[in-house]
Amino acid sequence: MEETEMQLKVKKVTDKFTESMYILANEPSVALYRLQEHVRRSLPELAQHKADMQSWEEQSQGAIYTVEYACSAIKNMMDSSVYFESIDRLLKHAIAAKDQLNSTQGRSIGRPGCQERTLLTRLVSGDVQG
Repeated sequence: MEETEMQLKVKKVTDKFTESMYILANEPSVALYRLQEHVRRSLPELAQHKADMQSWEEQSQGAIYTVEYACSAIKNMMDSSVYFESIDRLLKHAIAAKDQLNSTQGRSIGRPGCQERTLLTRLVSGDVQG
């Protein structure tokens, strides 16, 4: 009976060993299956998040471009103030010259146009102050 008992114990051990090997052999596939299921469930949501982020990035880039363009325009306007001041000074000078021409025309008795040519010569040379 000892041999039968021994065979029974050996069969029990081999069955347990076979079962353990089967579980170990199939465990990675179960893990991969669970991983695949997780990816299948979460992938659509992740794809939507990616699309949303790309849309927000495009909107942000557009806003950044608009702000940079506005800043550039403001800087250019500030830089052009020198030209506007020069135009203002030249206009004041032209008005003063016109007033002076009008006053000299009212006083000129002799040759008309002579005073104007003299005044224009003085304007070109810079002798007249506005």
